[in-house]
Amino acid sequence: MAKNAQRRVVVTGVGLVTPLGTGTDKTWQGLVNGQSGIGPITHFDASAHSSQIAAEVKDFTPDLWFEKKQAKHLDLFVQFGIAAADMAVKASGLEITEELAERIGVVTGCGMGGISTIEEYHKIMLERGPRRITPFLVPRMIPNMPSGHISMHINAKGPNLALSTACAAGTHAVGEAYRHILFGDCDIAVTGGTESVISPLTVGGFASMKALSTRNDDPIHASRPFDRDRDGFIIAEGAGMIVLEELEFARARGAEILAEMVGYGQSSDAYHIAAPPENGEGAVRCMKMALRNAGMNPEEIDYINAHGTSTPLNDRCETVAIKTVFADHAYKLAISSTKSMTGHMLGGAGGIEAAFTALTLHNQCIPPTVNLENPDPDCDLDYVPNTARETSIRAAMSNSFGFGGTNGVIIMKRFED
Repeated sequence: MAKNAQRRVVVTGVGLVTPLGTGTDKTWQGLVNGQSGIGPITHFDASAHSSQIAAEVKDFTPDLWFEKKQAKHLDLFVQFGIAAADMAVKASGLEITEELAERIGVVTGCGMGGISTIEEYHKIMLERGPRRITPFLVPRMIPNMPSGHISMHINAKGPNLALSTACAAGTHAVGEAYRHILFGDCDIAVTGGTESVISPLTVGGFASMKALSTRNDDPIHASRPFDRDRDGFIIAEGAGMIVLEELEFARARGAEILAEMVGYGQSSDAYHIAAPPENGEGAVRCMKMALRNAGMNPEEIDYINAHGTSTPLNDRCETVAIKTVFADHAYKLAISSTKSMTGHMLGGAGGIEAAFTALTLHNQCIPPTVNLENPDPDCDLDYVPNTARETSIRAAMSNSFGFGGTNGVIIMKRFED
């Protein structure tokens, strides 16, 4: 990708709504302390489902962001996205004036949109007729509502884009926002992912694919990336948004810089709707593109926030792909899956993991992979098992690989003048 060599892009704000807590500090402390956000499903009666556990957001207070009447017209995935974006902008210290508004873009990702709203109103239509469908049905459910509402909430009048690329959506959103700034389309972008799909239909659908863990009696140990005894992923909800800025703009206003974003890759497996190829070739191309885009050698990466879903196939194929890209350096890398604590937020995952990657570089501390007790012999790299690690980290990669064989990878560096 040809980019404007005069422009550099930095992260200046983070906002998080996750199963570990609402707020960046609360989530980060939970993450480095190895806490689990996973428990029994409370959003609906899951007793008839084979998988009865999830990572739900437990402390979200809509009243902090919305009037009750407004909240009623917003699906939860939109509420999470607005709240995370609001927190990220406030953390960045950005003051949005009318003059600045057209230089601010919003790019968000989600995998499934407002499926809970669709389920609710499909039932209402069948039981009470089509005249009982709310006029807010469509605005509640369509996938671009987070980016639309965030733009209205913060008065951002630059590029506005929403991506729906399954579990890579949040990462693709951050990557495309990065490109918007590189090419001068805007100077600031609020970007990330959001998702809320813990519903009977979604859980039933993933369970039918045998994709979800059924360790119902032991939820906090159910997400086990790279462990021999993993049995599927944990469905989750939440949002992660970051503020990206052109470096000189951020410097001019004295912003605190958490990390610098330097690379973005995307690729397609062209192989299967849900399974990666055994040799991880799509992930390999994606990581290589991100490195090429960043102008970096593999040896310059110290840490990978892995896709690491806790499904047998994904963890093994991602490990193969990392070995292919990094060769001997693969065994010197630190790798962790934060999904072991947050579960898997599908299209929201890339957003929170981009935020985690920036915080990892800023704090020079790597979150652990919890529940890694019996390593899979095919997963033989350093996955930072069970305990966070304070160490020097120059650059970090974040991987996301989605159904349909769509892949996204970003690279961030510790900021240096």
